[in-house]
Amino acid sequence: MASTAHAHAAAARWSAPGGGQRPPRPRAGGRKTTAFLLGLALLVVASFATLDLQWAQFLSLDALRSMGRFLAEFFPPDLSPAFLRKVLAGTLETLAMSVLGTLLAACAGLLLAVPASARPDAGDPVASTLVRHALRSAVRWAFNMLRAVPELVWAALLLVSAGLGPMAGTLALALHTTGVLGRLFAEALENAPAGPAQALRAQGVGGLRLLCYATLPQVLPQLMSYALYRWENNIRAAAVLGVVGAGGLGQLLAFHMGLFHMGKTATVLLAMLGLVALVDSVSYAARRLMTR
Repeated sequence: MASTAHAHAAAARWSAPGGGQRPPRPRAGGRKTTAFLLGLALLVVASFATLDLQWAQFLSLDALRSMGRFLAEFFPPDLSPAFLRKVLAGTLETLAMSVLGTLLAACAGLLLAVPASARPDAGDPVASTLVRHALRSAVRWAFNMLRAVPELVWAALLLVSAGLGPMAGTLALALHTTGVLGRLFAEALENAPAGPAQALRAQGVGGLRLLCYATLPQVLPQLMSYALYRWENNIRAAAVLGVVGAGGLGQLLAFHMGLFHMGKTATVLLAMLGLVALVDSVSYAARRLMTR
């Protein structure tokens, strides 16, 4: 009886005007998040329902035995000096492709990011405003097109003009990464604090000097961090671009795997893993140094 009386008294306090605060109602943002998660869950369920995934066959005992026999063929790796020299040459070629492709993309992306981030000022003439808006839209559309095509597709297209070898792979990395870095660079320039630029503009400074002395110094560490992160991605892409004949370790991998030289294939895979781990470590250390 006493507990019932206490419950009624607490309910009266919550319901009485001024007797206490009502529990907060769920916000609209929470309902939107819940609706989004429910929609995502339905999409996942629909994906599993529409795809014919043979999990029972994949995890069957025969499949596991076949997988074990296939993996056993990779051992021992081929560590002969002659083949290791080939792998070292392919490793250096893959590294050079990733570095040069990222460097070209960073330069092109920065140049194109300037018109892509240009916003018209309030006092600009109408004609100048329209030209800036059209140029900004055109460059951003070009960024979307460049990054929408994967590196492997760019490499396959460029093989026609550049031929087999690292030239096609380097250009493929540069084209795709230009679209990615250009968009990131444009967003960074556009979101840079406007105070230093306004101070210099009040002193009569404009044009390229405004970019070099006000905006670029503020966002340069962020731009370098973006470029280093893309280099990490490009080293992985460069390692497999040779599958379509674009040079590097990927070309060695495709060649020896096609001939079922599994020992040599294992050596190439180990070189890929080591190169990716090395570049990831160097890039991570460089980004930590810039953010200190």
